[in-house]
Amino acid sequence: MRMIISNTSSVPIYEQIKKNIIDQIMSDELKEDEMIPSIRNLASDIKISVMTIKKAYDELESEGYIKTIQGKGSFVAPKNTMLAKEKAQKDIEDYISKIVDLSIKHDINKEDIIDIFNIFYGSDK
Repeated sequence: MRMIISNTSSVPIYEQIKKNIIDQIMSDELKEDEMIPSIRNLASDIKISVMTIKKAYDELESEGYIKTIQGKGSFVAPKNTMLAKEKAQKDIEDYISKIVDLSIKHDINKEDIIDIFNIFYGSDK
C-alpha cells in the first residue's frame, strides 16, 4: 500500500492517511477483503505514531471503509455504493467550489460556466 504524507500540510496526518486509504479503495487499488497493514506495521513503515494510525483506522472503520477482525487484522470492507456516490459527490462539490471561486476572481459569469459544462456534457442546453 502506498502512502503519501506531507509534514508541511495543514491537513492533520491521520486525515492524510485516511484520505490515502479511501482514495486507494475507491480506485480499486485496494480490493474488497484485501488485508491492509496492521497499525504497528504501518506506523513503523511511515514513521508515524501508532496512535495517529489508530485514529485513522478507527475513522475508516466507523465510516464503513474497512473492517477489523480481532486477531486477524483490518480488511477493505465491501464497497457501499451509496458511500462511493457520496464521496464522488463531495469531490465534485469541491471542484465546483474551486470553479466558482476562479470564475468570480476572473469575472466570468455563471452562464458562461454553464455553457462550458454543457459543452463537456455534449449538449447544447
